[in-house]
Amino acid sequence: MDVLQLMDEWGPEKVVCVSDRRTGMKGVLVIDNTARGMGKGGTRMSPAVTVEEIARLARVMTWKWAGVDLFFGGAKAGIVFDPSSPDKEAALRAFARKLSNEVPREYVLGLDVGLTERDAAIVQDELSDRGAMMGAPAQLGGLPYDELGVTGYGVAEVADELVELRGKRVAVQGFGAVGAAAAKRFAELGAVVVAVSSVRGALVDPHGLDVARLLKLRGEFGDLAVEEYGPVQQLGAELRVPCDVLVPAALQDVIDADLASELDTTLVIEGANLPTSVAAQEVLARRGITVVPDFIANAGGVVAAAYGMDARYSPFPVNPVTVLEAVSEKLRANAVNVLAEARSRGTTTHVAARALAQERVLAAMKLRGRVA
Repeated sequence: MDVLQLMDEWGPEKVVCVSDRRTGMKGVLVIDNTARGMGKGGTRMSPAVTVEEIARLARVMTWKWAGVDLFFGGAKAGIVFDPSSPDKEAALRAFARKLSNEVPREYVLGLDVGLTERDAAIVQDELSDRGAMMGAPAQLGGLPYDELGVTGYGVAEVADELVELRGKRVAVQGFGAVGAAAAKRFAELGAVVVAVSSVRGALVDPHGLDVARLLKLRGEFGDLAVEEYGPVQQLGAELRVPCDVLVPAALQDVIDADLASELDTTLVIEGANLPTSVAAQEVLARRGITVVPDFIANAGGVVAAAYGMDARYSPFPVNPVTVLEAVSEKLRANAVNVLAEARSRGTTTHVAARALAQERVLAAMKLRGRVA
């Protein structure tokens, strides 16, 4: 593809592609917009990573940071490599070395699909810089996002702000770091989790799944937890089950207009980035189904990242309780604000949330003299 075609009035400001012949690693860094601060965003590893995908996600980060009114810029990185490969560490180290000009001066890596807290430690070791990647284990002074489940925690907190969750039926697509943490928090808040899924299939039980058992199985078997739990259904069943709250927390582009017309829910909380198409968002709005946009609902990770960035060279660890309290307070308030803006503007919640974020980014661009 022509990278120049990705560029518009917002960005990206820089696209860096790297490769390593010894490991076969290919990778890309997209720094989208730094008007409100240096680039900060997750780093994913998958054999299917593309430049366009990373550019889209970098733009989401621009809106996400502005949406929660924290001062970093949108950026994202991707590594074209199989995270299950025995050569993962070598590829990750090669990726970090190739980006040593940009990391951590212009961009700080974070955890996303395919990377773990140990991977963050590996990057810090390769670059001899504790500030090169966020999400390292607590034993290294990091703030372990996945262990705390900050993103999934925030997703459930948003839902709890909008509906009384006790006794409500919740379906979660995806049982990775976000989906599992969301399911855990939903159960703590009294909701009935009626469906979850992983790449191995979907579990559906209208009477409620045993979330504690599922979490234990996930710790032992990973994605295979759903098969160990009980009979699995085809992927997609978790999206179609009748529920009060639906949480797409897997990958992007999973709900199109056709599927949106079939959903049997009243509230969609976007745990993943870009899970619904624009056409789907319009269908859901017409049907009276409330949608909390991704960069509002799943911003718990960026709130935690802001704390991590603030303390990345400090000898004092961040208090996890402080982070979770901030995630809850910030995301609950933002969700209410966005829904009110959507009603006021007569638009979908995505359009309203993006408009709020764009206003903040544009103001910063004007102040810096980047636009007239």
